[in-house]
Amino acid sequence: MGSFTHIRRKESHIAIGYLKMTRREAREELMNLLFESEFRRDEEAAAVFATSTENREVADDEYIRRAFFAINEKKEEIDATITEHAHGWRSDRLGRISRAVLRIGVYELMFEADIPSAVSINEAVELIKKYDDEKARPFVNGVLNSVKNSLDNN
Repeated sequence: MGSFTHIRRKESHIAIGYLKMTRREAREELMNLLFESEFRRDEEAAAVFATSTENREVADDEYIRRAFFAINEKKEEIDATITEHAHGWRSDRLGRISRAVLRIGVYELMFEADIPSAVSINEAVELIKKYDDEKARPFVNGVLNSVKNSLDNN
């Protein structure tokens, strides 16, 4: 399923084609949504999703929608898994970018069976490289590999 790409001209939007968003682009948009949610904790996930995607003209991507709502619905379980594998770090002590990226990675490892674990971990590390401190990279990689190993052993 693809999504429309828009060009802004004055007050209107003109669709220039039916283009498919890459999974990497979708993860980046998802990370932005989760990051923004951290500042809008008093709002329902649906309201954050609606206003954020409209204001930033985020394409209506099936993965982004499914993952955003699933992560919000399963946040306690995902955060508990992060805390369990973060060895002394509670998820609420992590930086917002690291927490958003870890939530995406853990969500994919636990609930997206069609995405290979190595891809989920690699994509999370790539997001961290782009958006967070270089010290966060080995931490995120270690947490996600620990989660992967735990899931593989169960």
